[in-house]
Amino acid sequence: MHSILVATDSHSGLSQEEGKKLGVKVLPMPFYFGEECYYEEVSLTRQAFFERLNSGETVSTSQPSPEAVMEFWREGLKEYESILYIPMSSGLSGSCETAMALATDEEFLGRVYVVDNGRVSTPLVRSILDALEMVEEGFSAEQIREILEAEKEKMSIYIAVETLEFLKRGGRITAATAALGTMLNIKPILKLGVGVLETYKKSRGMKRAKKEMLEALKCDMETEFKEYYDRGEVYLLAATSADEETTREWVEEIKAYFPGMEVLAGNLSLGICCHTGEGGLGVGVSCRPKR
Repeated sequence: MHSILVATDSHSGLSQEEGKKLGVKVLPMPFYFGEECYYEEVSLTRQAFFERLNSGETVSTSQPSPEAVMEFWREGLKEYESILYIPMSSGLSGSCETAMALATDEEFLGRVYVVDNGRVSTPLVRSILDALEMVEEGFSAEQIREILEAEKEKMSIYIAVETLEFLKRGGRITAATAALGTMLNIKPILKLGVGVLETYKKSRGMKRAKKEMLEALKCDMETEFKEYYDRGEVYLLAATSADEETTREWVEEIKAYFPGMEVLAGNLSLGICCHTGEGGLGVGVSCRPKR
């Protein structure tokens, strides 16, 4: 039997295929168009999701049932001694707190360790990669959980939104603000901290928004994360809800702004896309957890 299974949910942006390549199990998260339930990248593709979202259909996110989570763990425990489960941040979804409560059940106690380190999308993928490294280094699941949670503040990501429509639908801005912002070509920049998605700044046009995100990230590296940056222990991240070509161009812009640094790029999860809509561009940084 293998030692530790690293597992996550689809709010990481990892597809089932990508999870298999990493040796990571991915729990599909449910969401609804009207009253019909779908599972991310299982019963509805990313393309179909955006087609329906852009057509004006009402979408809402949901938690998996407790039984679905427990069955997911049971399958993993058939092959592994323990599971390190890293779901979407508790600050953005109640599913993490539900998982933490389920992990106290006698069946899973001491075998399933739920990590709540405030991550979603590409920052969550970076945590998964950090966890896999620590498994290889010989750390226990409990030790890895403690390390990841102790370092949860060492991350930031900025997301520029192409359209205000979905912030309006979600009640984050008023219809009047959305109309005025659209007329003035305002592109809000959202900042994802530890489990909190909030407005950072408003820019005139996407070109300006991208420049301001890169400047903000550079400032973070040189101040808040300077200790890690000086040691070469910061990871550049990109997360988008844009098409492949726009995403490639954005990643190249990030690389040009930070010469010599690699960029871990991925999709914004559909749960986040419900709020950003299509065309969102994100850039961020995550620090290597201290052992």
